[in-house]
Amino acid sequence: MDTRYSRQLLFAPIGKTGQEKLAASRVVIVGAGALGAVLANHMVRAGVGYVRIIDRDFVEPSNLQRQMLYDEDDAAAHLPKAIAAAEKLRRINSGVTIDPVIADIIAANAETLLGDCDLILDGTDNFAIRFLINDVAVKHGIPWIYGGAVSAKGMFAAIRPHVTPCLRCFIPEPPVGGETCDTAGVIGPIIHIVASYQAVEALKLLVGDEKNLNPNLEHMEIWRNMHTRMNIANNRNPECPTCGKGRFEFLELSGDEDTVTSLCGRNSVQISPAKEQRLNLEELEKRFTPLGEVERNKFLLRFHIGEHILVIFPNGRVVVQGTDDISTARSLYAKYIGA
Repeated sequence: MDTRYSRQLLFAPIGKTGQEKLAASRVVIVGAGALGAVLANHMVRAGVGYVRIIDRDFVEPSNLQRQMLYDEDDAAAHLPKAIAAAEKLRRINSGVTIDPVIADIIAANAETLLGDCDLILDGTDNFAIRFLINDVAVKHGIPWIYGGAVSAKGMFAAIRPHVTPCLRCFIPEPPVGGETCDTAGVIGPIIHIVASYQAVEALKLLVGDEKNLNPNLEHMEIWRNMHTRMNIANNRNPECPTCGKGRFEFLELSGDEDTVTSLCGRNSVQISPAKEQRLNLEELEKRFTPLGEVERNKFLLRFHIGEHILVIFPNGRVVVQGTDDISTARSLYAKYIGA
């Protein structure tokens, strides 16, 4: 056993048997931003054998205040977060298999990306994705740890399909509006607190210590020193569409149309084509260079055109920066990428 785990082995609830279980475990982390970076750090340092990190975004300077795996070089290079995280984490623990995936979780890929792991960790800031996670988790019987943080507030809960309530038992539909880190801000400590609580519940599940799992949906506001908890262990809703009725409505979205999302507070619109493309970034660079400034790495291309920036990924996904108007973004996509 690697001596790096010596202090963890001394912790009786884990010990040698628990460490072996961690080494044999597969974990998927959805989102490599603030929560996801902390979760990935904990899982890799703890010796979880396989860690898949899924994120659609790239590192920007505004991330560095709280997303602890990244640095100024990552931001300057516009590295995808999944790649930047994997590069750091491989230097931390070469004995762990780290699988970075640059992707947006959608109905068409959710089961493929999430369905083959032992545990799903929520590092996203997006309720639409959380409801997809919940569908996959309940359908395939995979536990997952919900977490969220904004401003100085955070919450988390361990969800075990058909044992505890699922997400839709206590949040029936994806909330509309509300605070986000891009509109209300966020302080770094709440990120580490929430993600560390999530990581503790993850370790309990992976080593098989279910009796000590936290039964609560916990909420904290650390600036004003408030902490509340609601015991949800016995609050399964038999009328819940997902775990009560077995309907996986978020997985059943047709996927026949492009997914167009205005990214709240970021003055950006993301367009994900219904059918994955195979764009040649080198050829796009040659085509766009006479029209405006172009920056390219092997993962993405940034094309500055007027007051907008098109961030283009090889699979055809584009983030149009400089507007929150969907029609404007669609027009730019059609003009420079194609229908």
